[in-house]
Amino acid sequence: MAKFELKLPKMGESVAEATITSWLKDVGDTIEMDDPVLEIATDKVDSEVPSEVDGVLIERFFNVDDVVQVGQVLAIIETEGDDDSSNDSTETATIEVEETKNETVQELEQTITQAKEIVTPVVSSGERFYSPLVKNIAKAEGISQAELDGVFGTGKDGRVTKNDILNYIKNKDNKQQPVATKLETPVAPTKTVETSKVEKPVVVSSGEDEIIEMTRMGKLIAHHMVESVQTSAHVQSFIEADVTNIWNWRKKVKAEFMKREGENLTFTPIFMEAIAKALRDFPMMNISLQGNTIVKKKNINLGMAAALPDGNLIVPVIKNADQLNLVGMTKQVNDLANRARIGKLKPDDTQGGTYTVTNVGTFGSIMGTPIINQPQVGILALGAIRKVPAVIETPDGDFIGIRYKMFLSHSYDHRVVNGALGGQFVKAVTDYLEAWDINREI
Repeated sequence: MAKFELKLPKMGESVAEATITSWLKDVGDTIEMDDPVLEIATDKVDSEVPSEVDGVLIERFFNVDDVVQVGQVLAIIETEGDDDSSNDSTETATIEVEETKNETVQELEQTITQAKEIVTPVVSSGERFYSPLVKNIAKAEGISQAELDGVFGTGKDGRVTKNDILNYIKNKDNKQQPVATKLETPVAPTKTVETSKVEKPVVVSSGEDEIIEMTRMGKLIAHHMVESVQTSAHVQSFIEADVTNIWNWRKKVKAEFMKREGENLTFTPIFMEAIAKALRDFPMMNISLQGNTIVKKKNINLGMAAALPDGNLIVPVIKNADQLNLVGMTKQVNDLANRARIGKLKPDDTQGGTYTVTNVGTFGSIMGTPIINQPQVGILALGAIRKVPAVIETPDGDFIGIRYKMFLSHSYDHRVVNGALGGQFVKAVTDYLEAWDINREI
């Protein structure tokens, strides 16, 4: 019999850990190759970890709700076949020599690690809190307490996030990278802290009330929304767009499009195309803010808020959206939306977004004030398309006609996007939509 180590696989460039949500196999269960063994969850995506071999599950190392790092051994699967050991005395001696060498190397490495821990212990102080993940990264990279205290934190109350310390390590030799100062991360006087504490009201429930536990994703979304509002200065600009040409054009070509491409042509890819063009015209909307540094993104990666069966939202990302034609955009939109609905998105599908679009019109809303998807600086809400009376200007005079119109609601981070830029961007999107060619070929 041989033993196979089932490890947490790499799930994307920026995904370093996952939470175990459920075990699908118990100890003693027979497992076939590609059978799902457990379910895991990252910040936004739920997925399964399949077995790479046939065998029997003989040991599990983690429980439900445990956080596991990429590469850690999750379980042991016993497989058919010869073990690595042998009764041959020569092979046994060779193995013993190799084990002795390995033990010596491990002892040296352990000694060095212990020395590092003694010399550079990393702890949370009264002024700054460090999560276990940040402390582990600092310990592994040999970053001292003094160094860590100097890292600029973009989290709540100046906390150092995982991305902050990874960026610090990556740009360690860059002397211009932002550092934490007393001015940037002020510590309020004790008196202010005491007086600023507000007791949360206690919710009193009667015997007839139903108590519902928030889902894991619901808790994550709630945390991200509060954190976003506390991080960015949200302001909005609203504009009404006449999409009559788009409405009539889609009605004319959607049957032929379905027959030729096998895809349903919705309004979403049409809007996404216009937004990608506007982002190319206004690249300062395609940025992120890190401390006092603006990161201007090279790629235009559009996040697309999609509704899940449980009512929560997830934001898969269309990579390099400005390089797609309408057919390619439609295929991307439909694929991501379908996989989101059935819970088959991969972690990479939700990473790397630079700007987000949410369609509140799907739920009948004519406009909304969406919350920015950090660390982006803007998000556009698409309202419902309505048939309304409107003034139509012609060379022969003005008259009242029936037009298809919708509101675009643009929320943006006023720390780096002023009203002029925020308004010009959403106006550019509107201009692209209203200038739609009714004779456009698909």
